[in-house]
Amino acid sequence: MFTGIVEEIGTMQSVQKGSNSAKLTIKASKVLTDTKLGDSINTNGVCLTVTRMDQHTFTVDVMHETLRSSNLGSLHNGSKVNLERAMQARDRFGGHIVSGHIDGIGTIKNITQDDIAYRVRIQTTPKIMRYIIAKGSIAIDGISLTVASLDDTSFSVSIIPHTKDETTLLSKKSGDTVNLENDIIGKYTEKLMQPYKDEKTSQIDEAFLKRHGY
Repeated sequence: MFTGIVEEIGTMQSVQKGSNSAKLTIKASKVLTDTKLGDSINTNGVCLTVTRMDQHTFTVDVMHETLRSSNLGSLHNGSKVNLERAMQARDRFGGHIVSGHIDGIGTIKNITQDDIAYRVRIQTTPKIMRYIIAKGSIAIDGISLTVASLDDTSFSVSIIPHTKDETTLLSKKSGDTVNLENDIIGKYTEKLMQPYKDEKTSQIDEAFLKRHGY
């Protein structure tokens, strides 16, 4: 579990691609502190397991499903990535609940300056837009951000100077892709509101409530 508060920007040192997988080696420093083999590091929003490490780098394996649903497959030597270690119980919860399980990708439509901040608008699929609400939370490349505005096909977030300096988001340009993870609470709420699969009815009605003692 993560909070979406990026700890460090790492640099891709090696990308070894297989037919449906990849092995990434990333240069870092802060996130290697107290990290051991088998630990999780959120890399551009994706929860990945450390399989090898030394004083300056760590290596992770990326499977087919992760490559399919994220933009990790487009990384190359020198690419910058947002990094965050899994949270500890004693940590401050500065962002929101981030699982590191990507729902899909979005495309940056435009980036505009708004006084000291920057407004980033991202276009994505109806499947992802379904769970986005104004003033709600979303993780973009692993960054916990608040939705500033939205329409049917896109949403915007405001980037303060600190976030600009500590993450990779504003190094991107129009047309670049980002990994998106919806707020997990919305997804669970929708699932729990659905009738059980063994119910013949597809909606909650008077008969459904009576059968369940209401």
